[in-house]
Amino acid sequence: MMRNHRIAVVRLLGGIATAMMLAWGNMATDVFLFPAAAGEMASASGSQPTIEELRKGKSFLQTPVYSEEEDARILKLFEGLRVADICDAMDQIGLRNVGLMSPEIHPAWKDPVELRHRFVGIAVTVRYVPSNLPATGPLSPEQFDKWMGNWYQNLSPEPFVSLIRPGTVVVIDDADKADVGTIGSNNILGWKRRGCVAVVTDATARDLDEIALEKVPLYFRGPGRGVRPGRNLIESVNRPVEVGGVLVRPGDVVAGDGDGVIVVPREFAEQVASYARKTLETDKEGRRHLYETLGIPEDVSVK
Repeated sequence: MMRNHRIAVVRLLGGIATAMMLAWGNMATDVFLFPAAAGEMASASGSQPTIEELRKGKSFLQTPVYSEEEDARILKLFEGLRVADICDAMDQIGLRNVGLMSPEIHPAWKDPVELRHRFVGIAVTVRYVPSNLPATGPLSPEQFDKWMGNWYQNLSPEPFVSLIRPGTVVVIDDADKADVGTIGSNNILGWKRRGCVAVVTDATARDLDEIALEKVPLYFRGPGRGVRPGRNLIESVNRPVEVGGVLVRPGDVVAGDGDGVIVVPREFAEQVASYARKTLETDKEGRRHLYETLGIPEDVSVK
């Protein structure tokens, strides 16, 4: 009798667990199969690439296109939000640990007073790969300058520059072992002039003293001393890239501060911004009260 009762209880619990798993599976599908992904999956299953197309190379993740007005509207929602606020909001909608870049991707400089190293923007993506071309022997100054000019123009140019507009974050997937300064004090200022608010790379940069003085937010892995010629090649622009262990697509929201860098999939941007805003305002209110109690003058983080 007791044995039959145990069997019945086990079966009942098993049925409940199965029902919960099915319910969670349906809910997860509703939450995570957002329109863009569903469209990409449908197109992939509806039209299989031919062998010839595959041999030529084929991308399976589509590049979404957003207007400048759409970008500006989203950026307004994220204005002033911290990485911590956004991270909490990602947790709230079920994207736990999604979009958090490795802590190895860190700010090249920090402004502890005005917090000008903080940023939020819209991704324009770039991919450079390590060069596999033969190295040159010693060259005369004239030959060297000509060789460098040809490499910059034809092998490792900056075709993404025309895509930069107000609010852009240039996200570079680069040859991280090449000790290459793809980003320097000159070109980063040129990008800023076009509207770039920050640069994020999984590799290196040079002219770091000057970049700190210029106050252009740069998040990177470490110093890279060499020039691009002989070290990397341009592979693609505005395609999905992997930086700091995270998928970054053109149009995604990218934010950075002293806690590192986080990427918000564009489909969830409005949901994330809404909860993150509440988190920030609650934190500011609590800290303003503590500042007053402790006699600490208000700073930019609580205004």
